[in-house]
Formats: sequence, C-alpha cells, structure tokens
Amino acid sequence: MIQYDAERRTLTLHTRSTSYQMKIDATGVLLHTYYGEKLRKGDLSRLICPEDRGFSPNPDEVGLDRTWSLDTQPQEYSSSGVGDFRQPALEADLADGSHIVDLRYVGHTVADGKYALEGLPAFYDEGVAAQTLTVELRDKCSGLTVELLYGVLEEYDMITRAVRVRNDGAAPVQLTRVASACLDFFTGDWDFITLGGAYAREREPVRTTLTQGVHTVGSVRGSSSHQQNPFLVLCDRDATEDTGCCWAMALVYSGNFQATVEHTQFHETRMTMGIHPFHFCWRLEPGESFTAPEAAMVFSRQGLGHMSRMFHRAIRLNLCRGPWKDARRPILINNWEATLFDFDADKIYSIAQAASKVGVEMMVMDDGWFGQRNDDFGGLGDWNVNQEKLPGGLAPLAERIKGLGMKFGIWVEPEMVNENSDLYRAHPDWAFQAPGRPVTRGRYQLVLDLTRAEVRQYILDNLRTMLKSADISYVKWDMNRSLTDVWSAGLPAERQGEVYHRFVLGVYEILEALHQEFPQLLIEGCSGGGGRFDCGMLYYTPQIWCSDNTDAMDRLRIQYGTSYCYPCCTMGAHVSAVPNGLTHRSTPFHTRGVVAAAGTFGYELDLNELSPEELEEVAHQIAAFRNYWDVVMRGDYYRLTDPFRHECFCAWMHVSPDRTRAVVSVVQTQRHANPVRPLLRMKGLDPDKDYLVEGKVYGGDELMYAGLALPFLDECQAVQYQIKEV
Repeated sequence: MIQYDAERRTLTLHTRSTSYQMKIDATGVLLHTYYGEKLRKGDLSRLICPEDRGFSPNPDEVGLDRTWSLDTQPQEYSSSGVGDFRQPALEADLADGSHIVDLRYVGHTVADGKYALEGLPAFYDEGVAAQTLTVELRDKCSGLTVELLYGVLEEYDMITRAVRVRNDGAAPVQLTRVASACLDFFTGDWDFITLGGAYAREREPVRTTLTQGVHTVGSVRGSSSHQQNPFLVLCDRDATEDTGCCWAMALVYSGNFQATVEHTQFHETRMTMGIHPFHFCWRLEPGESFTAPEAAMVFSRQGLGHMSRMFHRAIRLNLCRGPWKDARRPILINNWEATLFDFDADKIYSIAQAASKVGVEMMVMDDGWFGQRNDDFGGLGDWNVNQEKLPGGLAPLAERIKGLGMKFGIWVEPEMVNENSDLYRAHPDWAFQAPGRPVTRGRYQLVLDLTRAEVRQYILDNLRTMLKSADISYVKWDMNRSLTDVWSAGLPAERQGEVYHRFVLGVYEILEALHQEFPQLLIEGCSGGGGRFDCGMLYYTPQIWCSDNTDAMDRLRIQYGTSYCYPCCTMGAHVSAVPNGLTHRSTPFHTRGVVAAAGTFGYELDLNELSPEELEEVAHQIAAFRNYWDVVMRGDYYRLTDPFRHECFCAWMHVSPDRTRAVVSVVQTQRHANPVRPLLRMKGLDPDKDYLVEGKVYGGDELMYAGLALPFLDECQAVQYQIKEV
C-alpha cells in the first residue's frame, strides 16, 4: 500500500482505487505531486513546470535559479516566512521573535497497522488492512521537528493524516497554527462544498464556484457548531451524485476548527483543515511535543454519492467503537417534548407503560431529574437526584421500567453549571470567567473549566456514581451553549491560548474513561441537537442527536445534508408530536415515522395522548423498522433527490451490501394542480436481479434505468417500499 522509490525519491500511498504521491526534491522540500485515481507507477513531479514568477522569491540554496520558489511549489506541509504566501499549515513564534519555519525532509518509516493518537480520537484498523507512513521534517535553525502521519485504510479508499510537532531546540516555541492536513493541486477549475446552517437548520450543503482568493469556514464557538461542520469537498464543477471527481476531507475533532480552500494567482489550489488559529497558542518547552487531530480524506471519481458511502462505511466500522457501533440501537422514547421539566417518577412510568405496549424498548428521562432543576435557571452541576420528583433515587424508577421489559436511559449535561447551584457556590472559579469581568451566560448557564484535573474528576466521579446507582443502559450527553469568557484559573497567562484545545481534550478524557469503565453503555452525543456532530464525537458516542428540530419536513433537509459525511446509524431521529414545537407544522404520523426511520429511530412524545389509530400506527412503524433496520444501519445510502432543489418530492434509499434488499422512502414536499406523474429512478440495485416491489416483480435494470411510477400524494404524505430479490 505504501511504496518508496529510492531512485526517484517518491512516496506513493495506494488504496483500493486511489493513489497519493509526494516527492522529496533536491532541496529537501517535500512536494505533493498527486492525489486521485489509482496509478500503476510514475513520478508525477514531472507535472511541475518551473517558471520565473514575478514577486515569488527564491531560497538561498537554488542560487540564481529564479524558476524555483516555495510560492509556486505544491507542498505536502507548508510553513511560514520562507517565501510561500499561501495559507500556511504551520506557524510558530520562535524564541528570537521571528516566525520563520523552513521544513526539510529528514527521513521516513513505514509500518503495518494504523497509528493511534494519545488523547485524541482517530480511525482504527480493526478488521481491515492498513499501513502507517511517518515522514519527519525539520527546521534546522529552530530545531522544530514535524512528524507527518499517514494512515492508509485500503478498503475504504481512505487516507488519514495527523501531525506531531516536537521542539528539539534549546528554547521554548509558541505554536500559533498547526493544521492537520495540507493538500495542493496544480489546477482549480472546481466547486467546493461545505455544510453550513444554524441551530435547528444544521448541515445545509453550500456549493460555491471556486474563485481566486481564500475561502474559509470554521467555528470559534468551542465546538464544531451548528453553523459550520468540519467537513469539506472539492469537486468538478459538473460533479453530481453519480459522476465527477470529488476530494473530501473531514476533521476528527470536536472543537474550534478552520477549513480553507485557496485559489491562487496561478490557478492552483490549496486545501487545509485543522484547529482554528483563533486564540490558539500552544507553548512547547524543549523536548515537548504537540499532536494535532486527525483529518480523513477520501477521493471519488464516481461522484458525491460514492464519496459519502466511503465515509459511511469507514465511520460505522472503524471510527465508532464498542458493541453498539454495528448493532440495532434500542427503539426509545424520550420525555422532553412531552413534559419539559414538569414530571415525576409516576409520570415517567406512565409514558414508559404506554410505550411498552406498542414495542418501544427504552425509556429515556431527560433534563430535570437532578438538583433543584425545575427550569433552566438552576441545578446544573448538582448531579444528585431530586428526591421530590424521584423518591428513593434512580434505582426504584429504573426497576419499575425494567419490569415493563424496557431499558432505562438518562440525560446529562456535565460540561455546564448554573450559578444557582451548590457546585457554583462552592467553586465559582471552576467556571470559565476572566478576572474582574462580568460573565456572559448562555441558556442561563456557564461552562465548567475542563482544562482543570479537579473539575474533570468531579464530573467523572458524579457520572460514575450515577451509573452505578441504577441499571442505566443509555446516556444522552448534551451541551447547550457556546464557549465565552474563555480564561482558566488553572493556567498561567502565557498558556491561556491553550484553553480551547485543552477543553476538548478534557471532554475526550472523560468520555474515554466512561467507555473503558462502562463498555456496554450507549452514549448519544448532543449539543442543542446537532451543534457538535463530528467525527471526533462519534469515536466516543456512536450516535448524535441530529437536531432539536424534529419537524419531519425540515428533517428531510437536515438528514440529507448530514449524510454527505455521516452514516444514518449515527443520526438520532425521533417521531415527535404535532403541531411541531419549532415550526408549528402538522404532518401525518406515517410521514414522521418514515423520516425518523432513516436514523436511529425513536419517539419524542407521550403515547398516552395518542388515539387508538395512532397507537396502531406506532406499533406498525416499530414492527417495520425491526424488519429492515439492518438495511438502514448497515446498507449503502443513496440520495435520490435533493430536497433543497427538487420541489415536488424527496426520496432516498438504503440497499443491503449484497444488493438483495432495499428500502425506498418518498415524501411529497409540494403538490401542484394538474401534476406531472412523478417518476423515481432507483440506485444501487443489481441490474441482473429481479426484485419484488408491492407484490410485482421488476428487473433491477428496470427500476434503475426506467424507474418506478409513484402514486400521487398529498403534501407531507409519504410512501415507503421494501424491496426484496426474488
């Protein structure tokens, strides 16, 4: 998978269908020469055309040769201050006050297996062939050494990258930018796609034609955010779901990030991704090192759909961990939208009792079970059970629910604290707040300083006590505000630039401890819905609440955009009551079920308030999902329409890996007078097989190339087809 040609000084990484090449040039600069369709052989540095470019300076070692400049060379990992005026991957303030870093090749090693990152999430190689390439670069003047790590996951056509920076010099160094990946291209006639949005409108695909300049997305909120997502695609301008070249990059990180695409004066392109340099400054003493998070890359020449399916398989099988990564999750019911804070043990039990009769398998008790938590204003941080609501604690309620044949789950928000709490009154310095300044609140709460070991220990001790006090199978881990007043009483002034990143490392440390101590526990990530939906969290929480917006029609767009990178088995999706609390829209119960079944599937309402007909529909939905869950969770996902562009209906399908079964879902989004007969062409089937659809037999080629005529539906109505090979 990894080849070194000593004569040509090229390093080439091969996956099943792609190749990635770099070259050590005569000056020791590591050049990037190719990433794309798999090649048999060749030195692609021949594509670099030396040219005397005005205002592109030349390093000393090339003498009077004005055709060689770092400003025009495609680099594997760019730095600053040495003549490359494009976006740098690495910046540092050195002890002498300069910021010049000149990285040159020192050596490389190849090892079987995939590297791991201490304290950081990363893809792993269980069950798949993998190799690791480590390339060492060094700035000889400062002693700053950079290790470029490459993981090759052959089966998924995925190459991962990470960076370790080590101070081998005699004086401290301040790192001010450490990107995880830098990718240079010779051309730039492309589009780029990002996932934008807002709270309750997460991960909306934004496609932009690449023009000269630096195009940047990112987050400085302390989390990956509702507004942007650490995922980026560069693609042919005519790329579709099924055709065209696509280069995609996802950051395995849950904090501040920045992704950039720069189109240069020479129509070349540079793509970088990593920790956002906003308020980032990491001090390295001599001998110390810093590890940047992992970035995962996929290339597809078969369009955006194939690109997504590569990410889906790798994330599901080699990023998510534990017994739940590839298993059906319990069909659950959550009480939040049914009760808000107004509940007690009997109310929770009554919801569970009704749910158990129609096949729901887990009861999740949401916010309000602890401390003096009767509203948003108080209680966060006090993880002792509210005895007025739950006499005797969690165990009696858990046992009552267990007696119904159901599992029991619970909601927590461990990273936050209310000022009206015993914790804050005892330890006000445990929250982020700068000395002498008033605090900034979000949802009436402050953020605990997870950079401090005693704060992390307090959280972990409380979570352990809670989990050991009752039979708890599931935890919904929420985070309901962005980070402000970011200053830690536990760090000196010169290290305050480390706080954002250390906070994320603290979250990971707690989650990893829970993963090790409670391996059977299913944790669902959440941040006001989808505000921290990223590959980093999926390493610890194999599913994430996709959005607080449970309106079925809005979820069509949210789940569509999320699928660009993330598999359906990671998307927390529930059927909720109508009118919807955010949109005030009413949609048919069947439609809500069809949309929620494209994710982990559950309910967010009080079944006691449903009619007999609706309860019958719930039972039918649960039975159907149990029948085809493996196709949805483990199969290949195909976006058949774009809900942001297709005005009449939204359709998607899941196909089993052996192509013997499929589930096709259609929702009518608009209805017009005298409508045109809707026609749906399917994807992913075997053209040589015959399939049973609604009692009729069709060839796979018919269904994909000619299509299936859909029934006329009213707005917001849905139809779902279960397809089987005959």
